[in-house]
Amino acid sequence: MHVQEPSQGKLLQPVIGKLVVYPVFLFLHSLDWTVNKQPEIVLVAAMGKNRVIGRDGGMPWHLPADLKHFKAVTMDHPIVMGRRTFESIGKALPGRRNIVLSRSLAEAPPGCERIASLEEALEGPASGPLMVIGGGELYRAALPLAARLELTFIDAAPDGDTHFPRWAHADWRLDAMRRRPADAANPYALVFCSLSRVQAPDSAQPE
Repeated sequence: MHVQEPSQGKLLQPVIGKLVVYPVFLFLHSLDWTVNKQPEIVLVAAMGKNRVIGRDGGMPWHLPADLKHFKAVTMDHPIVMGRRTFESIGKALPGRRNIVLSRSLAEAPPGCERIASLEEALEGPASGPLMVIGGGELYRAALPLAARLELTFIDAAPDGDTHFPRWAHADWRLDAMRRRPADAANPYALVFCSLSRVQAPDSAQPE
């Protein structure tokens, strides 16, 4: 009896089918994950050794080097700030999507969007990190949701009425650090740190 051998094309059909279906599945899965993923929250702040970040609605220092660093970190990303922080800045910052969180403003300031809660900023697909730039109340609300911290530590302990919230150091990994000495234009030494969240023990306590 003669048994007809299957052609090479028939043998390859199931394999080709799997090769086609599997990448399509991966693509659709990746697309669904991207569409439904919330933006990554990044807290950007400069603080003294006593965690002071502000005084009388402004910053208790003038440090051009930190302003330059802030611009580099936030440029081309959406920035979220409280009403008082916006008022201290005085205008929308160029090159960034400016979002002001306020329940009292009747309308958005020029060049800005207004939201009433942090949850509103997280609605919609992720298009990049969401940079939270202050003030103190907004930092406290956003810290539990943050994936990264971009912090400038200033070698000074000025008086102030606004502080960065305490955070559990064990929850965070130091990814990068850069020191900058004081000079004529910047009277205090600075340390720029990038931190990312890690899985921390339940017993970790703020330091």
